[in-house]
This record gives sequence, structure tokens and C-alpha cells, in this order.
Amino acid sequence: MIRFSRDELDAAAARVHQLVPPTPQRNWPLLSQRLGVETWVKHENHAPTGAFKVRGGITFVDWLKRTQPEIPGLCTATRGNHGQSQAMAATAAGLRALIYVPEGNSVEKNAAMAAFGAELVVHGSDFDTAREEAVRVAAAEGLAIVPPFHAELVRGVATYAWELFHAVPDLDTVYVPIGCGSGICGTILARDALGLATKIVGVVSSEAACAKLSVEAGRPVETPSARTFADGMAVRVPVAEALEIYQQGADRIVAVSDAEVAEAMRLLFACTHNVAEGAGAAALAALRQEGAAMAGRRVGVILSGGNVDTEVFREVLSDRVPLV
Repeated sequence: MIRFSRDELDAAAARVHQLVPPTPQRNWPLLSQRLGVETWVKHENHAPTGAFKVRGGITFVDWLKRTQPEIPGLCTATRGNHGQSQAMAATAAGLRALIYVPEGNSVEKNAAMAAFGAELVVHGSDFDTAREEAVRVAAAEGLAIVPPFHAELVRGVATYAWELFHAVPDLDTVYVPIGCGSGICGTILARDALGLATKIVGVVSSEAACAKLSVEAGRPVETPSARTFADGMAVRVPVAEALEIYQQGADRIVAVSDAEVAEAMRLLFACTHNVAEGAGAAALAALRQEGAAMAGRRVGVILSGGNVDTEVFREVLSDRVPLV
């Protein structure tokens, strides 16, 4: 199982910060008043690609260039934020970035990936089908496959928790959204490397709850679908390596509905004027759900990204829940 030392995370932070400045963590008074909880928001929506994934792209591509210098490029599947990170990092390193997305993917995330230099291919009805095709094509074309979960991806992603824990080391609990798991695993591993007692709570969509179901069953559990507008959490097949870490290191996994996510997006905008995508607001949705139990504690929420399509956000701000 993956473990990181303080030195390994320090080195990752130094590498990431060459391209990505540290993102802020803020205690917004109005938000804390509304929740009745001292709430610290980690603003990964302020990263250059609008989401936390850019950190892992930097460390993964750096590792790839050092260990496989003959590789002409990389191939991966994504719902958007991972793809932007890989496209940005690969293009900066002079590598090809072939990115697969499922049908119906975010129009604006697709455009952003292409702008960062991705060769974009639409394939299949969901993320997991697109991922299978990416693996096949990578082998056929001699490209490095970027899995949804890898030690170097996690080491880069862990730097947001490294920043948060250095800035606010006495957090009682941190809520983290779960898609394929790099975010929650990076947070757990950063906490452990720094020797902190902070509880980590994972957050899934009630419509894509494979991580929660897997932890409860003690084995990987797939779901038949993952129909949530919070596309960063729309995963129906758990990643085994990630599950091994969060089933041991997370205090619990909480499921939130699309309606709760939409309300959290509205609350973030009203109290902080920050835009969150669905997965980016999921941590706050879970804190709202557990607010009574968290009263009097100092709590962190990971605003993992702000890359929401305009039409989706318009629906949310109109007090509606976007349909999938």
C-alpha cells in the first residue's frame, strides 16, 4: 500500500509549486455562520485548470519523463479535470496527450482539455467504458497509459492536503469528495505523514456510491450506473488500490444526493461568491448533512474544482437540480 514520508511530500510540493502556486484555504465568516461550524474551505477551484487534478498531472509527467524518456506521449480517460491536468502537464513537457471522454461529457470541460493541448476522443456511454478503450489504444499506439490512480498522481494531489494541514494543523475533520480516489487517498496519506489526528470523511454521490458500498461490504462493489450531474464523482467501479487506503484511513463515507449538492453549490456562491462544480460542492453538502454533529468543531471541506458548465450552473442558481 502507498505511503509517503514528509520528505517525499515536501519534494512533491516543491515540484508542483514550480507551475502551480499554493491555493488558499479560507474560513469564510458567513459560511461558518450559516453552518454553525467553523469551516475552512480549501480552494482547489483556484488552481490553473480550475481543479485539484493539475497537481497529480505535474508529478506524474515528471516521473514519466525521468523513467520512460522514450515514450512519445500519454493516453487516459477522464470526465474532465484529470484530462485537463494531463494535457497541461504533457504539453508543457513536449508530449502527446490523447484523452478519452464518454458521450455526453461536459462541453466546457471538453473545450478546456482541447485548449490545453489534448487530442480529444469521445467513446462509450460512461467513464469506465471510455477508460477501457483508452487502455486498448495506449497499448496499440505505444503511449503511456495514465491510470485513474497511481502513486505519482496521488503524491502530487496530496500536496493540497499538505498545504491545508500546514496552514490549519488542528482541524478536527476534513470532508473530501471521492471519484476514483486520488483526492481522499492523498489527504489520508498527507495526514499520516504529518502525524495528525484529523478525521477524514469521504463523500460520494448517492447515485454513484461504489466507494461507500465497497467499504461497507469489505470488498469492491460495482454499481450498475453513475447518473449524477456531479460528474467528478460519477464512477461506478471502485479502484482497488484506492479502496485499500480509504477503507482503512477514512473515518466514514457519506452519501449526498444531487439535490444536496445543488444546495451546497448555491450556498458556496451566496456566502463566498466562489463557483463550485458538483463534486467540488459535495464536501460541503456532507458537512451540511452532518452539521449538528460537527457543531463546535473546526472542519475543512475540499472545494475540489469549479469547472461547471454554464447551463448546469444556471439550473442550480435557479433552484433546480440539473437532470442527467
